[in-house]
Amino acid sequence: MRRLILASASPRRRELLVQVGFKFEVLPAHIGEDPRSDEDPIAYVVRLAREKAEAVYAQVRDPEAIVIGADTTVTLDAHILAKPQHADDAGRMLRMLSGRTHRVITGVAIASATGVEVAAEVTGVQFLTLTDDEIAAYIATGEPMDKAGAYGIQGYAAKWIPRIEGCYFNVVGLPLALVSTMLDAKLRRIRPSE
Repeated sequence: MRRLILASASPRRRELLVQVGFKFEVLPAHIGEDPRSDEDPIAYVVRLAREKAEAVYAQVRDPEAIVIGADTTVTLDAHILAKPQHADDAGRMLRMLSGRTHRVITGVAIASATGVEVAAEVTGVQFLTLTDDEIAAYIATGEPMDKAGAYGIQGYAAKWIPRIEGCYFNVVGLPLALVSTMLDAKLRRIRPSE
């Protein structure tokens, strides 16, 4: 029986995988997440997803394991908006996103004994124009502080998002259709050698 492992501490990713019926273990990866100089946002999240999946696969030392690594970022005008460092940083990000359409990008990596496959999902997210009072009240909830781009579509900020283009689950943190397709392909490649 294959051992499926999620290399992430994100409660949102755990909830999404449970929602679609996956049985898995959680073993967070501990890697540096700083972008490299002039690193493209897609390359950035794909690299981090790969590093997380590879680190956990190496740690478990189980040839039966399949490890899912993922990383999500928000980008606007080619700027990577990671998790805010403090309340002022969250305010800066929310002011940047206000009244604009940005991209949410998740890199996904699936590691096993047969190697690592990677992909990325991109979703466009439109924000309404926010007032300074709305931004301050939202930051006071604490919700923005552990999320890329300083907001969660599944929480209070949903009322400011009139439309998205692409996968909703990607914006939450894990594009479920992409992950399922990648896992199915991985299992098809593994089975002939068993």
